[in-house]
Amino acid sequence: MKRHERVVSVPHETVDRQPSLKGRRVPVLPAIVRRDEFAAVVIRTDYTDEPAWQAVVADLMQSWGEDGEFEARVHLVDDPVWAGVAPDEIRTAVSRDETLSVVFVVDRVTVQSFQRALLALDVWGEEEDLDPMYYQELIDSPLPREFRTCPAAVHDVHANLSLGNLYFEEFAEAASLDPEGVLMPL
Repeated sequence: MKRHERVVSVPHETVDRQPSLKGRRVPVLPAIVRRDEFAAVVIRTDYTDEPAWQAVVADLMQSWGEDGEFEARVHLVDDPVWAGVAPDEIRTAVSRDETLSVVFVVDRVTVQSFQRALLALDVWGEEEDLDPMYYQELIDSPLPREFRTCPAAVHDVHANLSLGNLYFEEFAEAASLDPEGVLMPL
């Protein structure tokens, strides 16, 4: 049986959104609660194309693995309060969840693209306070914090990052090798 969860806002568990660079005040985002740690977290930020959203969800619910041996487990965040939220705001909102290594975003690019490529976001904090004496190369060339992935690759990315089998930048590099810049199933 395939499994997914729809999330409803929980008013008493919220994360403040930072004021944007344009100086406008932004609303409070709900925390993502009661999620199965083995489920990939998918946040919907675009509400312009319901059939495209449904197509992405259907693709995400397909069994995965070499022979389709693994059940799809997805935690869907489908709440209009997330509409138009920027990647950095998403990272801030999910940063309290120490077990979460990646979130996938269904944004305008996703619903408008043929491949329905989701935005994968590295949610672990950037290394701050690095000593330039030892880490100048990393400071000068920070690691990628996002890449695009087709729905069929979401579960592989989530599982491997959660288990620590691969690093986020390895997936980002693989995506960059694709002519469309989209990670395809491994």
